[in-house]
Amino acid sequence: MEERRRGSKPSNRTTERRPQPEERNMSSWFERQFSSHQFQLATTAVVSGITVAGLIYGGQAIRRRVAVEELKASIPPLDEEHQSQRLTDLGVASPLPAASREEERVAAIAHRAQHGDYDEDLVNEQLTRTASFLTSPRFEKLRSSFVVVIGLGGVGSHCTAALARSGVSRIRLIDFDQVTLSSLNRHAVATLADVGTPKVQCVRKRLEAVVPWVQWECMNEVWREDQGERLLAKWDNGKGERPDYVVDAIDNIDSKVELLKYCHKHGLKVVSSMGAGCKSDPSRIFVGDISASIEDPLSRTTRRKLRMLGISEGIPVVYSTEKPGPGKAQLLPLPEEEFLKGRVNELSVLPDFRTRILPVLGTMPAVFGYTVANFVILEITGYPHETEAGKGREKMYDSILSNLQGLEERLARTAGQEPMGLKIPVSKEDVGYLVEEVFRSKSVVSGLPTRLVLTRWRPPKGGSWVDERWDGQKHSKLQLEDLVCMTKEEAATHEKEVLKAGKPPEVMYDVDVVQLVERRRQEELHYRNYR
Repeated sequence: MEERRRGSKPSNRTTERRPQPEERNMSSWFERQFSSHQFQLATTAVVSGITVAGLIYGGQAIRRRVAVEELKASIPPLDEEHQSQRLTDLGVASPLPAASREEERVAAIAHRAQHGDYDEDLVNEQLTRTASFLTSPRFEKLRSSFVVVIGLGGVGSHCTAALARSGVSRIRLIDFDQVTLSSLNRHAVATLADVGTPKVQCVRKRLEAVVPWVQWECMNEVWREDQGERLLAKWDNGKGERPDYVVDAIDNIDSKVELLKYCHKHGLKVVSSMGAGCKSDPSRIFVGDISASIEDPLSRTTRRKLRMLGISEGIPVVYSTEKPGPGKAQLLPLPEEEFLKGRVNELSVLPDFRTRILPVLGTMPAVFGYTVANFVILEITGYPHETEAGKGREKMYDSILSNLQGLEERLARTAGQEPMGLKIPVSKEDVGYLVEEVFRSKSVVSGLPTRLVLTRWRPPKGGSWVDERWDGQKHSKLQLEDLVCMTKEEAATHEKEVLKAGKPPEVMYDVDVVQLVERRRQEELHYRNYR
C-alpha cells in the first residue's frame, strides 16, 4: 500500500485468459482421440491405402505406356506387303475377312468383266427379257445409267439388287453400317458369313457373283450434308456424269431430310422410301409426290420438316397407306431397365439415330425396295408410268388465306377497331403447313375433309385484335397456334358463339374436341422450333 501511495508503476505482465470449461473438454477430447490406439491404427490404414492405390495406378500407367510402345513397335512399316487402309468416319478400318476360293474366283471374274474382258453376248443373253420389255433405245439408257443408293438395309439392298440385275451398269453405294444377325430377316443378299462386315462391301461382293460387269463405288460412311458434294459427285471421282438418280433408303429422319434437301437444292433426281416398319399389306404401297403421302408417320415427319425448309412437293416417295390398328405391330418401347440406367440416347449407333426397335415383317422392305427400283428404271428409260400426283392445293390455300383475312377484319370491326389496311402474320405456306401437317386436312370438330377454313380457337387476351404500336402499320395479334381447322359452316357458328359472343370453347364443344385441339396446338409449338 505504501508503494502505491508513492506512485509506483503497475506491472507490465499480461494477464492470461483462463480457458472456458467447454474449451477444456474439447481439447481433452482431441488429445484422447489422437493418443488412442484405434485412431493411430485407422490413420495408418488410410495412409497405407492411399499409398498402395497410388502405386497401383502408377504401375498401371507405366504398363499402359509400355504396352502402347510395344504395340507401336509391332506395327510393320508400310510397303507392298503391308498397305494402309483409310479409316471410315467412325474411326475404324473396314477390311473384309479372308475370301474363300469361290469368292476369289468370283472377284477375279468381276475384275476382268469390269475392265471389258467379258463376252457381251453373255450380258445380252442374261438381260434379254429386260431388253425386250424396254426395247433397244430405252434399254441402252438403262445400261449406261449411274445410280446412287444411300442406305443398304432391307429396302436399299433389295433396290440395289433389282437395279443391278435389270441392267444398271454403274452403282455407288453409301452406308456406314455393318451387317447384323437381326438384319438377315430382310436383307437381300447378306449371309451368316457377312455378319460384322460393311454392308457396302457385302452387297458388292454378293452381286458380283450375279452381274460381274457392273461397276461399283463403295463408300463405307455416314451421309452428311457437308460431305454431299463429294458423296454425290460425278462418277469416277468427278470425271464422269452426274447421277441419273439418287435412292434415299435411309431410316434416320434427320439424315433423310438433309439428303432430300440437298438433292432438291442441287437439282439431283431423287426418290425416297418411307417407312416399311410395322407394315404388312403390300397392296397398300404407292408411289407418289411427298405431298400426297398419308397414313405414314415417317412420311408425315419428313414432309413436315421439309415444308419448314420451304419444300412442300416435287419429291417422289414410296409409301404405304396401311393404317395402324388393334392387334397390329407397333414401335417397341425400350426395356424399363434401360431407362433406369439413364442416357438411353447413347444406345443408338450414332447420335440422334433411333434407339427403339421397329418391328419389321421381312417381306415388306423387299416390296418397298423393288417398288423404288421399278420407279427408277421407268424414270431413267422414259417408260410410260403414272404416280400419285401432288395435291396441287395452291388455290385452296389462297382461298383459306383470303377467308382468314376477312375473319380478322370482321373481328376487329366488331371490337371497334378500324380494319382498313390490316395485315395478318400468316403466309400461304403457313396455311398449307397448318392444314396438311398439323390438322391432317380434317376439321377438328367433325373430321370432315371438305370446305376447310382456318379460324381462331379463342378471342385474344385483353380483347384487342389489332396491334397498332407502329405508325402506318396495323397487323393482327395472331399466332399460328391460335388457329384451328374447321369446315366453313362450323367456322361460321364458331365465330358467332365463341369469337363474338364470348362463349368458352370448353362449353361449346365436347371434351374430345377440346383435347384434340390442345394436342394439335402442342404439336405446332414443338415443331415451331424447326421453322
